[in-house]
Amino acid sequence: MAGGAAPKADEPLPHPAKDQLPSISYCITSPPPWPEAILLGFQHYIVMLGTTVLIPTSLVPQMGGGNEEKAKVIQTLLFVAGLNTLLQSLFGTRLPAVMGGSYTFVPSTISIILAGRFSNYSGDPVEKFKRTMRAIQGSLIVASTLQIVLGFSGLWRNVTRFLSPLSVVPLISLVGFGLYEFGFPGVAKCVEIGLPQLVIIVFISQYLPHVIKRGKNIFDRFAVIFSVVIVWIYAHLLTVGGAYNDAAPKTQASCRTDRAGLIDAAPWIRVPWPFQWGAPSFDAGEAFAMMMASFVALVESTGAFFAVARYASATPMPPSVLSRGVGWQGVGILLSGLFGTVNGTSVSVENAGLLALTRVGSRRVVQISAGFMIFFSVLGKFGAVFASIPAPIVAALYCLFFAYVLEVLASFSSVTSTVSE
Repeated sequence: MAGGAAPKADEPLPHPAKDQLPSISYCITSPPPWPEAILLGFQHYIVMLGTTVLIPTSLVPQMGGGNEEKAKVIQTLLFVAGLNTLLQSLFGTRLPAVMGGSYTFVPSTISIILAGRFSNYSGDPVEKFKRTMRAIQGSLIVASTLQIVLGFSGLWRNVTRFLSPLSVVPLISLVGFGLYEFGFPGVAKCVEIGLPQLVIIVFISQYLPHVIKRGKNIFDRFAVIFSVVIVWIYAHLLTVGGAYNDAAPKTQASCRTDRAGLIDAAPWIRVPWPFQWGAPSFDAGEAFAMMMASFVALVESTGAFFAVARYASATPMPPSVLSRGVGWQGVGILLSGLFGTVNGTSVSVENAGLLALTRVGSRRVVQISAGFMIFFSVLGKFGAVFASIPAPIVAALYCLFFAYVLEVLASFSSVTSTVSE
């Protein structure tokens, strides 16, 4: 595996080239030309915006924050995601894995938000938001030690060394099925936008390349950019045309392109910094709940790492490399706690599906996407424009990536059958 240490005697040897996933255009160490790499990196940035925007949008109002606090949290989460993606690609597994916010931490975060001790600040919503954020930060800082210890000590290596292609299948299944909750139900919240997005991206990525054979896989490789731009313009025309003027508030929030409130609230230039919300507070029960969420994220990311390696045409990860990646993911959760992102970090499953769609597993592309994350998090107004994409558009992307992540099952099953023969 590129960038990793030589496998030890008790670790699996790389499988032959004939068992690699076919039709991969660019693998880990073979980047595409710079113009194409920049567009592909921007496409990864667009895809990971879904969780980056949806998680703070649902949590910050419960904490007492308004549009200004929501915009700052989104900027912070985006900034830390860029840092974590760079750290993982440079020092962790060195796979083209995008590290972003994780829904796994949301239940534990909500339990902290609903804690009774914050009801005393109901008269001052901003102070309630800061107090709650500090408690979440403290829990994330404590929870990060679980993955840091398991990863860097090599304990997780002793677990993963027993993973075979067959045992990896359930892990990847759980990761893939996890997208379902945010895919088809999200499309149903605004069918007139989500369904066209789903139909168009399937048409562009699956059918158009067979009709128009000229070019270098332009349509299937950049299907996300093409489809999102088309449907976003269509959604904006519906908004300015008054299609939702008399609709219910929930429908307007899902369908309109001017309901996010991020562009006006976001500052022009702002660099997030550690402890920007104040000194973290610690509670044993809340920290334990967050540690349980951290362990679940650890298991999910293990499956996602295998999926990313498969779609990047990489050889199987030695357990030592996977354990090191888990350790750096723990560092990412620590950074999330220090900066105050209201959420932990894990491997972005939707971006793993994008690797399958584009057939480009280059590490450089993911590092460029990390650059976009950091750049647009600092330039808040510009980043808020892209962050205002209606949620059903992103949910439609999840529907397709859900299928691609589960496609790894077939590839691993074929490897298993080959080994058994």
